[in-house]
Amino acid sequence: MLDYLWLETRRTLRDTGFVIGGIAMPVMMYLLFTNLGEADGGWRTASMVGMAAYGAVGSALNTGGGVAEDRAIGWLRQLRVTPMTAREVVVGRALTGSVTVLPAIVAVLAAGGLVNGVRLAAWQWAALAVLLWLGSFPFTLLGLGNGYRLTGPTTGVVNMVCNLGLAVVGGLWFPVELFPGWLRTLSACTPANRFARLGLSVADGHAPAPDVILVLAAWLLVFGSYAVLSYRRSGRTA
Repeated sequence: MLDYLWLETRRTLRDTGFVIGGIAMPVMMYLLFTNLGEADGGWRTASMVGMAAYGAVGSALNTGGGVAEDRAIGWLRQLRVTPMTAREVVVGRALTGSVTVLPAIVAVLAAGGLVNGVRLAAWQWAALAVLLWLGSFPFTLLGLGNGYRLTGPTTGVVNMVCNLGLAVVGGLWFPVELFPGWLRTLSACTPANRFARLGLSVADGHAPAPDVILVLAAWLLVFGSYAVLSYRRSGRTA
């Protein structure tokens, strides 16, 4: 299991397109959104959390693209002859995805602190990075489920649509206070919105609310089940 995790991590981090797209895009969007016109410190902090979450979601979903490529070259067939169960394979790949989201999170937080002058206590910076890292697991599992179920090109398109949809409806780009009432209600049920709330709670100096954790845990179970079922289905269709 550990050997498999190390192998997949190295393969992902060697992907230049992933490194550039997963890190540079959210940083550039963050700096653009917060330096057009007058932006106060509160918006720069909130946008920093939202864009770090957006980068983490994109990097997590990107794990599914590698899985789709694995199917095409027959790597998944090789995994099925090993003693690992479907759950172990999915968890191992999810752990790989959790490692690859860290560069995007750290890059946006660094831009906030070094370029935009966001000031937080040391414990808040550390807690913010850790919570955003842990909170990315549901999205990694969603990307894996898509990769195990769909072809390579289709996985890329579906993951892109998921990323944009979750970001917009979840309020990662714009404050949910600007949404109409029905959309604010819908947004509160989305994993992306609750994911960002993890970080916003820490930035405000308090622990996340119980409903934030419960909603994310529910989506973790949903996307985890989807990933395991997709992996098993891929064995029947490969």
